[in-house]
Amino acid sequence: MEPEAGRLTWLWTTFKHYVRASWVRYKKLPIGGKMLVWSLGIFYAALGTFLILGGAERLAQALYNFGQKINHLRFGWMILAAILVIISVPPFIGHTTTLMLCGFCYGMKGGFFLAAGGSIFGAAMAFVVLRLLFNKSLRKWSSQNEKWQALEAVIRARGLPLIMLIRASPFPPWVYANALFASIETVALWQFVVASVVLLPKISLYVFIGTRLAVLSDGTTRKQMDTLTKVLNGVLVGVSFSVAIIAGLIIFRSMKAHIRHLEGIPPEVDELAAEALEEASEGAPLLGNRASPSSPTDEESNTTVRPGRAYSSAA
Repeated sequence: MEPEAGRLTWLWTTFKHYVRASWVRYKKLPIGGKMLVWSLGIFYAALGTFLILGGAERLAQALYNFGQKINHLRFGWMILAAILVIISVPPFIGHTTTLMLCGFCYGMKGGFFLAAGGSIFGAAMAFVVLRLLFNKSLRKWSSQNEKWQALEAVIRARGLPLIMLIRASPFPPWVYANALFASIETVALWQFVVASVVLLPKISLYVFIGTRLAVLSDGTTRKQMDTLTKVLNGVLVGVSFSVAIIAGLIIFRSMKAHIRHLEGIPPEVDELAAEALEEASEGAPLLGNRASPSSPTDEESNTTVRPGRAYSSAA
């Protein structure tokens, strides 16, 4: 029972952390960003109301019909590819949903190649664009941030294997991970692209979920199924989601444990690097507040700034 209680405690602590971090980020948003958040809230509330009043079957059929329209468009695949590229740049979200939409519209084979190609190309574009836009300000900020210097030193020391492990983790999420690696000067574009390939199994899983949802959404296909087939498809969707979530949490915990116990790296550097990754889940440093040169601390990000101290890969 104790290991189970420990996992539940960790999940609850992680949940509270991201709720608190989301609230802090919301308060920092400009009026336009807050209006966008409220618009999304109203949209999902309206969607929930429609589901209750209009019925899930009607919505599912409407979504299936929409997916088939995209499928039959001559350049319909380009729409989804463009969406994947756009949502790879912060602060946009919706990568997982778009992956499932690829499977929903184009099936497993076509949907996988579309999702994989669009995701990797979009991530590479985001990496290049963010690095070009924030290169100067980021260098100035990182030269005074102890945690970020530690993270850069750890990645410089361990290279591609560690980059791949961080990339495979669900935290930071897709779009923030793109920002994270663009923020780390020691990460080359080719390393980032190669590391993104480790996400192909995860991409294929969400595409598969999309194909099962498509089968269950079409009224004609659904009527031809017996009860057992419907249940099996529903179970497949639920199990696939569970596998993705559980595997992601295991990788995340393994990543943090690995970083905190790297051989040849001082423990205090490992700990600071792990903390930098946690802050990256909230969009830092590209989307978070960056400490000014004259400020010794950044209380909102809990980042201690000690000018003049830098870590090398041999630290």
